[in-house]
Amino acid sequence: MKLGKKRGGLSEIEIPTASLADIVFLLLIFFLVTTSMNPAKGLGLTLPPPGEQVKIASKNVLNVYINAKGKVLIKEEVVPVEDVEEVVKEQLKENPKLVISLQTDLEAKYEDMINVLDQLKLAEAKRISLAVPQL
Repeated sequence: MKLGKKRGGLSEIEIPTASLADIVFLLLIFFLVTTSMNPAKGLGLTLPPPGEQVKIASKNVLNVYINAKGKVLIKEEVVPVEDVEEVVKEQLKENPKLVISLQTDLEAKYEDMINVLDQLKLAEAKRISLAVPQL
């Protein structure tokens, strides 16, 4: 007995797609509901209550400035970003009441500011002031 191919009457096999949209919608809802958002991401800054102003003696302020090219100036001296931690640690040893005033140029990259903030946190600076750029 010989098996042969049927000619002409080939029926095409179809995959039913009527409920495909329902399945995709249910999967989408499932993943939205079960996905957890990590609230620990972002900048961990404790902000003072609004309206509170504290006067600080100029000897207790360390000015850190980031220019438009990403260069960091501490006490009017250019410091590489990698060395900010060491310089700030030295300053904090000399004056534990030191407040770091971080100011960025309007044209500076946000990434540069975050890198300097990371260095300040590594230096264990607890009092950081984000100053408004002067126009």
